[in-house]
Amino acid sequence: MRRGLACLLFAIALSGCMRTAAPVAVDDRGSLDAIAYGSSQPVRAMDVPATPVSAYAAADEPYRLDSGDRLRIVVYGQDGLTNTYTVDASGAITMPLIGPVRARGLTPAQLAAAVTRQLKNGYLRDPYVAAEVDAYRPFFILGEVTAPGQYPYVPNMTIESAVAIAGGFTPRAERGSIKLTRMGQTGTAQAIVPPGTLLKPGDTVVVTERWF
Repeated sequence: MRRGLACLLFAIALSGCMRTAAPVAVDDRGSLDAIAYGSSQPVRAMDVPATPVSAYAAADEPYRLDSGDRLRIVVYGQDGLTNTYTVDASGAITMPLIGPVRARGLTPAQLAAAVTRQLKNGYLRDPYVAAEVDAYRPFFILGEVTAPGQYPYVPNMTIESAVAIAGGFTPRAERGSIKLTRMGQTGTAQAIVPPGTLLKPGDTVVVTERWF
């Protein structure tokens, strides 16, 4: 009797020891990288920019004006107002009658609407205004290229073609990844990008020196 009771107590104690352990949090870095970056390989800090530039390759984004852009503005029936205007350092154009009109951050269509509103304010009854970019502001390319400097922007230009315009890479150039700086509506952003990335007016390209 006593032996049977002892066996029963031992079985109960053993079953308590075999209970399933409570869940434990595990830092599965590989899985986190797969979720965040689409790969199970860890991502080096140098591969991920601190401030990513969004939509570098979005060719259909509306163009936003800034200092250095030259515009052709037509006010129909008003030869004295129809002219070519350059966005100045303050981000505005200056027209006869109405004076400065803010252009920075606007699309050409939005600028035409702003000019229309100001002309309606005591100058013309029903003005019809059109605006288009006559010449884009330049881009800048620095670092390990033969002729760094400022160059005119051409639509659909890539970093690769910008390097060609600047005389090509130097022998010390890091060709695979290039630093791109762009001004946006929310401020300046930077990223390391491949040579096939589309440029925009006002961009700054920096070709870094390779270490080996």
